[in-house]
Amino acid sequence: MNQKEVVVIYTDGASRGNPGPGGYGTIMIYKQHRKEMSEGFRLTTNNRMELLAVIKGLEALKKDGVHVVVYSDSKYVVDSIEKKWVFGWVKKNFKDKKNPDLWKRFLKIYSKHHVKLIWVKGHADNIENENCDRLAVNAALDQNLLIDEGYELNN
Repeated sequence: MNQKEVVVIYTDGASRGNPGPGGYGTIMIYKQHRKEMSEGFRLTTNNRMELLAVIKGLEALKKDGVHVVVYSDSKYVVDSIEKKWVFGWVKKNFKDKKNPDLWKRFLKIYSKHHVKLIWVKGHADNIENENCDRLAVNAALDQNLLIDEGYELNN
């Protein structure tokens, strides 16, 4: 697959308080196409929103087997995947790990694609990361916030 056939996804999560109202922002870029997504939740954590941003991007792909590069400013998300920690957590059924609902959801969609995660420094003038941050923050400020059931029902 050549370079032009890679989907690039930028992601960010935000929360006002941790836990508190939060949101995610995801920007997908493929050739000349661009898609922006965001949602806000009434009670969640920053790490949940960082991970959900990646999940939502991968779930928006229309076919399996896509080559994807995800840029995230979350060490939690990038290191958990690229350093393969999450695969060890699976073997231990996520014992004593946070966000097992989202990690299981992530792994289900992750396994359908060829995904590389790259950490980018947040608030360092990366235009698309800044755009995702704006989407995430604005989503967290929305009046009609969704319920993060995975968080609220398990905490």
